[in-house]
Amino acid sequence: MRFMIKQAVEHLKPVLTKSAATLSRAGVTLSVDNSVMDRFGKLLRCTWSWYSGRCHDVVCGQDLLGIVLTINHIALPLHLLFCSKQGRYNTNKADLLIFMLSRLKAEFHREGIDITKIPLTMDSWFVSQPLRERLLHLGFTKIIIAGKSNYTFTIDGKKQDAAHWKKDLVLHHPTWGIDVPAFRVQGHSPTFGSMVLFFFQKSTTHSYYLMNFSQVSMRGAEIWHIWKQHHLIECFWKILKSIFHIRSMQLQGHALYTALLIKVFAYLLAIRLQAHRLFSKLTITQIMRNLRRDHDLGTLLTAHFHLPFLAT
Repeated sequence: MRFMIKQAVEHLKPVLTKSAATLSRAGVTLSVDNSVMDRFGKLLRCTWSWYSGRCHDVVCGQDLLGIVLTINHIALPLHLLFCSKQGRYNTNKADLLIFMLSRLKAEFHREGIDITKIPLTMDSWFVSQPLRERLLHLGFTKIIIAGKSNYTFTIDGKKQDAAHWKKDLVLHHPTWGIDVPAFRVQGHSPTFGSMVLFFFQKSTTHSYYLMNFSQVSMRGAEIWHIWKQHHLIECFWKILKSIFHIRSMQLQGHALYTALLIKVFAYLLAIRLQAHRLFSKLTITQIMRNLRRDHDLGTLLTAHFHLPFLAT
């Protein structure tokens, strides 16, 4: 984890010394999400029955909970943790999330960075009032969470669930800072109390909404700008699965994290290569294909990173 934090600090420190506008343009957020990998095998660690959003069903596999830093349109992994349903580490995901954020807060504090000032985004399954209170107690001030359709809100004296509000509310046309039809409104929840809701439409058929769990009110453009970075963690999961094949990891026990670390190192190497002129116009898929076909890894590291490479 400390290695990944060092990578993040290297990107963060130049941005944090700039103005608030520059920080906003950099799209700096902490994004939280989980990804289920369908796996089979009794000897593989943390293989249980999990609900998969991709399959829309319960599958046998591994559930990986992750926190990434988004900055300048890239996702830097900070903390990845396999969820367990047995043993001493068996706990709910909210507890795991607080544990992970607490560790990150302490590690970044050693580097002179307060990550609680960075906006936090997460999906709807994390939503609960106890979690909201624990995040605020931890010090996070800007928290944007995707809402569930079955939550009930009172808006302008009318009470109904979010699924009906998404159909009834008339969304405004895209405006400055918001490139999708959207509507920002004050609502009241029996569970969460008064809060700002942000309804938006990503396509002609599907509408969604966000809940502002922050201690301060935010404009619709600010909420949308923060949430737009959340897709980067989804892209990160797709890259790990499709390019670096984390589903093929077969090491047992604690070696599971060793295998994951190797995949993360490969991802970070590809990100580093994209910063070089030779690879700047290539996608990560194209970079990895190019490396396999035309380059020797030792020669590449020596040429671009000036690092000695020892063959073993």
